Amino acid sequence: MTTELAPVAVQFRLFEARVVRSRRLGPTMVRITFGGEQLTGFASGGRDQSFSLFLPHPGQRAPVVPARFGENWYADWRAIDPRERAVMRSYTIREHRRDAAEVDVDFALHDDVGPASRWAARAAEGDRVCLLGPAVADNRSVGFRPPPGTDWVLLAADETALPAVGGILDWLPAGTAARVWIEVPHPEDIQDLPAAAGVEITWLVRERAARSGPGLLLEAVRAAELPAGSPYAWIAGESGTVKALRRHLVGERAFDRRIVNFSGYWRKGASEEDLRAEAQSG
Repeated sequence: MTTELAPVAVQFRLFEARVVRSRRLGPTMVRITFGGEQLTGFASGGRDQSFSLFLPHPGQRAPVVPARFGENWYADWRAIDPRERAVMRSYTIREHRRDAAEVDVDFALHDDVGPASRWAARAAEGDRVCLLGPAVADNRSVGFRPPPGTDWVLLAADETALPAVGGILDWLPAGTAARVWIEVPHPEDIQDLPAAAGVEITWLVRERAARSGPGLLLEAVRAAELPAGSPYAWIAGESGTVKALRRHLVGERAFDRRIVNFSGYWRKGASEEDLRAEAQSG
């Protein structure tokens, strides 16, 4: 459903927080709970609610961020010496407990590659971070918005978008039919996700597959018999796979492109800084 959103400066603000606890969910995923008094003002919209996480460099007690958040926050962050400014990465809220002023964030670990993955693998109680997140629940960083008249939902994702899939399934109104495909590296990465009546979840495990790569998720969706009625599709994960899935749904399945929400959470061979720089130059 389309709504009129508040101005960007009203929708988001900077929240200081600390690590409350950390728990491994499997070989590839760790759940870190952030808490702090300022998070009483955090207002997650649920579903695939995303935010920007600022992390300290090794040796820093706290992340170095702009003195104040405003419309030009990204340029202000970029203006800080890259050796000092906080590491910034985008994540999805897995669960928000407003009464406890806590948010859970699931981190995909990539063999200790990248500063955020290294930080998450070693995160300890009391570690300080900053979240640039929503101050109002209806904000532009919620992408999952099925229009009125949607009969069923299609979700397709890899492990990096698994937290968002969990949030979406938590939010789905009772009785909503959904077909879900999730690709993960190992059998131990499979999670117990909410699956109400009408929700069918198919797990695709790369370790078990005869072949892996961008075709695994695409082939599973392409081979599926989909329900009749008006669909709404949400696909997220590696950029090349996401684009291929979108082409399949629009070109081969005749989905209206306006009801296919797609997001490249990462791209092989490119850091988040690379992707942000491309977006800014484009």
